[in-house]
Amino acid sequence: MKFFVDTADIDAIAELNDTGMVDGVTTNPSLILKSGRDILEVTREICALIDGPVSAEVVATEYEDMVQEGRKLAKIADNIAIKVPLTWAGLKTCKVLTDAGHMVNVTLCFSANQALLAAKAGATFISPFVGRLDDVNLDGMELINDIRTIYDNYAFDTEILVASVRSVNHVTESALIGADVVTAPPAVLKKLADHPLTDKGLAAFMADWAKTGQNIL
Repeated sequence: MKFFVDTADIDAIAELNDTGMVDGVTTNPSLILKSGRDILEVTREICALIDGPVSAEVVATEYEDMVQEGRKLAKIADNIAIKVPLTWAGLKTCKVLTDAGHMVNVTLCFSANQALLAAKAGATFISPFVGRLDDVNLDGMELINDIRTIYDNYAFDTEILVASVRSVNHVTESALIGADVVTAPPAVLKKLADHPLTDKGLAAFMADWAKTGQNIL
């Protein structure tokens, strides 16, 4: 499974990238706002830092404007994945940009039918929002399972990019189902390494080591 980090915070991306755990980055208008940076400037910096796909989202809602914005974003770097919403205009934009050789991430997916349409439009990635489904008492992971089944049934190349990840359990379940990518905030990715028994074991080792009076350095 590939890990994308869901942020526009350069420092947070760099820290995780140093561990070798970052396969890509996803951004959106809300994350750009949080960063306080110019979208073109910060996206260019992220692309220079990360070798994998960097999703940059269009903000237009009409087809012609989406295409123009997508083409401008694609010029930032070769590893840009243009992010478009799962609307008819977005799907049409996806087809045009994909045919032009660009990576496209179709976002705001909440149903298996939507995911099927995105794959038919040639999306590189489909981004189902599991956390937001959980928020309205629906099972976000059930959607991931349904999409995995449909894509496997018809050998679609579109990668399932699990988004709106709120917990480490979302990551585990996504991996068990066979999702291709999970994008998560830095804090969630860091929590994947946490376990109370690891902490307890390390504390015991350190206590015993102190009793030896030895020093490796």
